[in-house]
Amino acid sequence: MFRITLPDGSVREVAPGTTPADIAAAIGPGLAKAALAARVDGELRDIGRPFEGDAQLALVTAKDEKDALELARHDFAHILAEAVQNLFPGTQITFGPATDDGFYYDFAPKDRPFTDEDLPAIEAEMRKIIGKNEPLIREVWSRQQLIDRWTRQGETFKAEWAQELPEGEELTVYRAGKGEDAWLDMCRGPHLASTGKVDPNAFKLTRVSGAYWRGDQKNAMLSRIYGTGWLNKKQLDEHMMRLEEAAKRDHRKLGQEMDLFHLQQEAHGSVFWHPNGYVIYRALEDYMRRAVNGAGSKEVKTPQVMDARQWEQSGHWGKYRQNMFVIPDETPNIEDEGPMVSEGAQWMALKPMNCPAHILIFKQGIKSYRDLPLRLVENGCCHRNEPHGALHGLMRVRQFTQDDGHIFCREDQIVEEVQNFCELADRVYKDFGFTYSIKLALRPENRFGTEEMWDQAEAELRDAVVRAGMATEEYGWEELPGEGAFYAPKLEWHLTDAIGRTWQVGTIQSDRVLPERLDASYVAEDGERHRPVMLHRAIFGSYERFIGILIEHFAGKLPTWLAPTQAVVATIVSDADDYAKEVAKKLQAVGIRVETDLRNEKINYKVREHSVAKVPNLLVVGKREAEEGTVALRVLGSQGQQMLSLDEVVAKLVAEATPPDLA
Repeated sequence: MFRITLPDGSVREVAPGTTPADIAAAIGPGLAKAALAARVDGELRDIGRPFEGDAQLALVTAKDEKDALELARHDFAHILAEAVQNLFPGTQITFGPATDDGFYYDFAPKDRPFTDEDLPAIEAEMRKIIGKNEPLIREVWSRQQLIDRWTRQGETFKAEWAQELPEGEELTVYRAGKGEDAWLDMCRGPHLASTGKVDPNAFKLTRVSGAYWRGDQKNAMLSRIYGTGWLNKKQLDEHMMRLEEAAKRDHRKLGQEMDLFHLQQEAHGSVFWHPNGYVIYRALEDYMRRAVNGAGSKEVKTPQVMDARQWEQSGHWGKYRQNMFVIPDETPNIEDEGPMVSEGAQWMALKPMNCPAHILIFKQGIKSYRDLPLRLVENGCCHRNEPHGALHGLMRVRQFTQDDGHIFCREDQIVEEVQNFCELADRVYKDFGFTYSIKLALRPENRFGTEEMWDQAEAELRDAVVRAGMATEEYGWEELPGEGAFYAPKLEWHLTDAIGRTWQVGTIQSDRVLPERLDASYVAEDGERHRPVMLHRAIFGSYERFIGILIEHFAGKLPTWLAPTQAVVATIVSDADDYAKEVAKKLQAVGIRVETDLRNEKINYKVREHSVAKVPNLLVVGKREAEEGTVALRVLGSQGQQMLSLDEVVAKLVAEATPPDLA
């Protein structure tokens, strides 16, 4: 008999072959109906999978939303694949995981790539499969069985993958339905008990895109079908409303309407900033300089290109080379024949991060314990070789500028320095109107350093957040196992925007590995050389991505201090042209970014045009305003207008145009 311990501490003795579903049924019919899966000794499993020995059991229901959503989305992906093969015989299947808000599946169509026009028919077929309530049966197969099955069915992609699976590993498939004609997929699981356990009205297929087999552009192009899946229709409807709102806020669309930036194929993943967009960029740069200078940092500038041997010594060449742009350190061949680069070329790389360069600055001259902490910051331009398909507007680029910084400090200074950074980040995010949560990303499986080193580094970051009073539910404090960098644990700041999305931006990492690898040291009180601890920190993360987040957070309606054009003076009649110029001149004199609109157009047309451009303040003047020395102020997003004297408008705009840290 097996002893199964429930969350309340009670123990049930059961015979071999018993499943979590059997225990749910024994407890009561309500639980039997509600139970979706089980956690057995912490592992999420199918509810119909028999126990293998004594175990701790927790039954998973829809109330366990994170687990329930992952199960449902995994099932939707399998149902999608089955539906596609029903409708388009000869289509090969590859893989289809759950995602943060849904699922996708990659296919190799027999005749033509899929398009968005195919989605309604596929959705209808998926609902038929759900309606059949087919059992999802887990089976353990040998590697050779899998290879033979996929080869026989012409599933070359699945066969290729099966060939690479280890011989001794337990390999599982899931069968939808019964008999030889049942649909089959290779999958680790777990799944719900049957296709009918998902809500047929709680999913929607959203789009089709291209994707390379195994993410390699040298491989075959597949058709990827995306969907979103939820536990019920209410959740789906709420999500679709969020998507609709997000589409209105898309920074790529607003960036074009506001003439902020553009991207094009001639510079994949690099931003062409237009004058309006660069105003925002510079305003943020100025703000950050004031913030870090006030925190005792010193700004530096380091080279874009460094010798590969430096990256080898730092460890990045071995761990990160696939994301680096490498450059031969020789003159390229200019003849028509022969290779452009010789076999003996020495290699350099565009920097993907600033850390090693800052250590090289630290190592110039002898540092004393009295020199620490030394806080270096750089608005450092970096390059990372992201795949073309992963690029996304300002959010995922190849060239970006970090508000990067490194604090070199003694062991006894770490907690205080991290606490001070937590408080600085708090001020910055609140200046932009964000709420946020703090996460501690703990040691990953693949890492440098000793266990003792990681224990100490994690404890220091944790203690700093506690001392700052932020390790609380209010700040969304959470620890994330396995999410740290290969050289250090890190604190992460996750911003929540106006429509509830979260964005990971700021970070600080406690690192003892790079100073060791790059031989950084200081002379301590005892006269001996010691290693400094290196704290890697950023608040915006990158200017590009932070600007994208700001555009979407504010739906383009940036606060006046950030707006490229802070006010437009628009005339109703040409008789007011001279007065409009006078108003603009007065505003320019106090530093307001102002333009005039003296075109012979109706005022309603001008209002609409400047509203689309997201100008926060429209100052309307006509003959009466010119005579009285007043303006009619229209604030973006508000109804109606205010009649104010010119002096009142100037004072109001000066106050709004003052950055929050200077107000």
